[in-house]
Amino acid sequence: MTTDLMTSQHIPSAPSESPSGPALRKDLEPSLRDILSKARVNRPGALGAWKCGALTAAMMWAAFTPLNWGWLGWFALVPVCLLIRIETRTEWMYRAILLTAAAQTIVTLQWMRLGDPAMVPGWWALGFYWAAYLVLFVALARVAVHRFRIPLAIAVPVLWVGLEFVRGTAMTGFSWYFLGHTQYRWLEIIQISDLTGAYGVSFLLALSAATIAGLVPHAFFLRWKLVLETRFERGQIDTPKRPGLTAAVLAALVLVSLAYGYVRRGQADFVAGPRIALIQSDFESSLKHDPTEATRIFHTQNNLTGEAILHHPDLIVWPETMFRWPITKIEPGVTDPQLVALAPPGARIDPTDWLRFWHDREPQRVLTEMSQKAQAGLVIGIDTHVAHADRTERFNSAVFFDPERGFSGQYDKRHRVVFGEYIPLQKELPFLHKLTPFAADFGIAAGSVPARFQFRNWTFSPVICFEDTVPGVMRDAARPDAEGRPVDCLVNLTNDGWFRGSSELDQHLITSLFRCVETRTPMVRSVNTGISAFIDGDGAILEPEVFLHGETGEPLKMIDPATGAWTRSVNALLVHEVPLDPRGSLYLQAGDVFAGSCGGLTILLLLAGIFTRRRPADVTPEETAS
Repeated sequence: MTTDLMTSQHIPSAPSESPSGPALRKDLEPSLRDILSKARVNRPGALGAWKCGALTAAMMWAAFTPLNWGWLGWFALVPVCLLIRIETRTEWMYRAILLTAAAQTIVTLQWMRLGDPAMVPGWWALGFYWAAYLVLFVALARVAVHRFRIPLAIAVPVLWVGLEFVRGTAMTGFSWYFLGHTQYRWLEIIQISDLTGAYGVSFLLALSAATIAGLVPHAFFLRWKLVLETRFERGQIDTPKRPGLTAAVLAALVLVSLAYGYVRRGQADFVAGPRIALIQSDFESSLKHDPTEATRIFHTQNNLTGEAILHHPDLIVWPETMFRWPITKIEPGVTDPQLVALAPPGARIDPTDWLRFWHDREPQRVLTEMSQKAQAGLVIGIDTHVAHADRTERFNSAVFFDPERGFSGQYDKRHRVVFGEYIPLQKELPFLHKLTPFAADFGIAAGSVPARFQFRNWTFSPVICFEDTVPGVMRDAARPDAEGRPVDCLVNLTNDGWFRGSSELDQHLITSLFRCVETRTPMVRSVNTGISAFIDGDGAILEPEVFLHGETGEPLKMIDPATGAWTRSVNALLVHEVPLDPRGSLYLQAGDVFAGSCGGLTILLLLAGIFTRRRPADVTPEETAS
């Protein structure tokens, strides 16, 4: 590759007058003449960058729900990889990438606006935050390729996975819409997730894009105006030395991954496990729950529970927070006068009513009686309140009742949604709540440990809402308990009524199924508004034995034959036997070694790019002039 640092002898002679200005005076000092010449060399125009950014954005959007054109995931990064190959960036390149990516992410996340108008600022903020990762990806890859001479086919997949890992962990994480998630229907290819997590699938797709981009001929760059015609022959495009070898490596990795997938699926000697009934309600949610709806919600789900009993389940699951009467707990030693003193300041609460609330045990009685009538265990989504001597706490909980012991366990949600379930730095920066629609005391407390519900011969591990999208949380939930007993089934309780009918329901389900492959543990999902589901250890979404519309008793299917979409937005009952998975998982034991290594290399490259100076041969004329 030729150098960008041009001396005066490389500069073609200019006419007396040119569009760039008058001819250089021959009496000027050579060094000054060089500087002026270099200053007159422009970058390529912005049109090529806009086209590349827009094409990647369009393919990324189409690869995910609602279109679900997953095959585009193998090509989506090709256009921005072309921007990595050019040595001199175009005008407006990073702004074009940011704005086109933001258009894609904001449209993809449009479901966030459905919960409440107050979510619109967060929707746009998250969209730009997600889009910024694509800008950082291109910038770091350009540093890797052009400054440190790292091959494109190595830099692209490593950096892409590294940044997915950072996005999935930074600031509580956003583990949605990973590139590998586009392949959820290709069960054989996603089986490598029990080694690398879903990140391994993303690695293959990013490597595919880098390989294809490396095969694009130089003439295409000129046609798309990604390089200047006057400098086209001066080595302005990174050219992979052995593109055939890179393609062979990609093909080998895909074939090995597929072979691994077929072998692992062939080892799936599933054993019939507990018969579980999932209650799916259909109630919209908002920031302010309507207390008048509590009775109707209870009767709807109670009726579905009665229908479930006819199918003899071992376990019945209600969605997140859909038992609207809370359970209260008073810590030992807390007196009634102390309880009265804990009433919210300024609230007009009658002390008698306040004490009655804390001493009420009617929810426990109702749920115990329900479990006894069903002769089945219950996992119920509910709010729980705890009174300490100096404070009260509220948790988003899953509680377990069995017919013999009644209340037998509680799990408190550990991974809270930022600005949805808590305000960060609330004590240090108390004014932050003024930027939200919430009161100063808004938020739920975070649980501290996973929970295990033991019933008959099975161990169930509950998770709540978006926790089933977080790899680290799900690994903790799927690990054997302190006595070494393995988890037989993950139980997710979700309220997706905030985003009723939108693509969020689909993407939530898609993201969660990767957790089953990663941990080789089946999962059941009881979801308000849907999509409730049974998922096996291969990540396959199963057709329930019983799937009934609650009001009409009409049989349903997971895929609505009229629309081709997963069935949602109905009060429904789903019953199926869970296929227990005896296989182990390296990812469950080792965690994010693969993705974490990529993340570490990404951070090292970022630091190296900041703290090391570019060699003169790497400096472009535009940067010298500026």
